[in-house]
Amino acid sequence: MKFSILTTLFTASLLLFSGCAEITPTPKEEVVVDSTLPTVTLTKNGIITDMKTVAFEWKSITDPRVTGIYVYKKSPEDKKETKELEYYDTIDTRYSTHYVDRNVDPDKKYSYAFRVFAKNAQGVNSKVFVVNTLPVLQSVSWIHSIGGLPRIAKIIWRPHVSERVASYIIERKTFEDKEWHQIDELSGRLNAEYIDTGLEDNHVYMYRIRVKTYDGIISTPSQIVKAVTKPLPKSVAKIEATKNLPKMIKLNWTPSKQKDFDRYYLYRSDDVDGSYELIAKLYNPKFTDKIDEDGKVYFYQVSVVDKDGLESEHEKTTVMGRTLVKPKAPAIVEAKLLGSKIELKWGESDPRTVSYIVVKKSKKGWFDEVTKEYKGIKKTLFIDSDIEADTLYTYTVYSVDKNSIVSEPSIEVQIKTPESKEIVAAPKTKATEQKVAQPVKSSSSESTVAPAEELDLNGL
Repeated sequence: MKFSILTTLFTASLLLFSGCAEITPTPKEEVVVDSTLPTVTLTKNGIITDMKTVAFEWKSITDPRVTGIYVYKKSPEDKKETKELEYYDTIDTRYSTHYVDRNVDPDKKYSYAFRVFAKNAQGVNSKVFVVNTLPVLQSVSWIHSIGGLPRIAKIIWRPHVSERVASYIIERKTFEDKEWHQIDELSGRLNAEYIDTGLEDNHVYMYRIRVKTYDGIISTPSQIVKAVTKPLPKSVAKIEATKNLPKMIKLNWTPSKQKDFDRYYLYRSDDVDGSYELIAKLYNPKFTDKIDEDGKVYFYQVSVVDKDGLESEHEKTTVMGRTLVKPKAPAIVEAKLLGSKIELKWGESDPRTVSYIVVKKSKKGWFDEVTKEYKGIKKTLFIDSDIEADTLYTYTVYSVDKNSIVSEPSIEVQIKTPESKEIVAAPKTKATEQKVAQPVKSSSSESTVAPAEELDLNGL
């Protein structure tokens, strides 16, 4: 076969020896063929192919006239109609008996030829050697996925039989993805599993594996497997909260039917759209929130947590609870001075009221103000006979219900006694108590909600 000889290539390997550069010889445009020069002859097993490598071995060339060998090659990408091979490389010594071409692709057909060259001539062309590189490795022969796990997926496979395998490339894709994405690479041929973490709940993921050899060759993809992550527990269907209990809000909700149920999380907020704080971890579908405040409003949410730590949605179901409000304050209808007494009347303002408290403040001249408190009054009438002349009296009335919840104060009324000898000081009543002025406080319990981590859940 004839070979077309190309013009000398512009690119050449530069070898520096003691400051002198030698240029690798290339075929000349005008070829002088010397048929007496030896022809390159391959050995019996002179061609070895791999996926990305082709190797040749030929018999030794002993003719001292030979200074090297030209290599010709035709690639499958060469679309020229000519069948002639083109110059590809130079072996600049006759002592070499091997040549390796690493610039090939897997499963492709290539043609090669060789000819020796001397100082002023070239030998006869060798025969053309057509070789086919090996196809890429197949991936693992068996792969399996394990779904239903909490925000993770597990992939297992049978280790590849080829000892050339250096690692496994893990690829993942969802139905929303258009392309596969490499998510990890595991070193070691004997690896046989991969656990993918940080996934979405109740989501479908697809996986496949490629193997990678020590020389960087990547196999075809494996069979595709699918894994579905575990869904969140179902949310609580119904929550109820009281609005009429003193100093507390009682809550209860529909029990969870989750098979792997672990506990409930109870959240609370001051506002329906506010930030909810975890206040209790519970095993029973009920809770009593003790609050030292009357008429306090809270909003609650409950979630279900399974044994894997997955928590249900809880934002969609919110309930409002409120402690019992204070009774309405009395409305004073009359306050008047009758001789040496002051008479105070008020109306019944709240049916919850079982008694009243009257707070009297007296101030004479520049002296300190003195406060007296009268409790347990059953009627809507209060007669104060403990008065003095030339004194300013201020009265406030409170309602009290059966739970000892004290109302807000009524409006204040003031009466100034005259400087008159007709006002006779009355004997002090035993039921009164003299003390420095202080706001009226409820005698109810002061228990408050404890932080979630300090709650005794077993006692609920």
